Amino acid sequence: MPDQLPTNDREAELGRQLRSLRLRQDLDQRTLAERAGVALNVVKHLEAGKGSTVSSLIRVLSTLGRADWLNSLSPTVSISPMQMLRSKPARRRASRKH
Repeated sequence: MPDQLPTNDREAELGRQLRSLRLRQDLDQRTLAERAGVALNVVKHLEAGKGSTVSSLIRVLSTLGRADWLNSLSPTVSISPMQMLRSKPARRRASRKH
């Protein structure tokens, strides 16, 4: 999916992918909804690209065995090199002996 797609196109593409996953697992919408613990309309809306709650999306993805998709939405935060430089302790020098 290109980065410049409008939101509604992204939702439609996600819906197509969810539908494809469901069909590959030979599930109908009602069965998926029951297993995910969501209403049938939630599955229908997700597949139609009409959106839903994040909680419902997580439940459906988990039920389809694709919770890993969520990892790309919340990557592990790492410390930037600039933050490392700022947090580095001040350099200490040996004292001069007279």
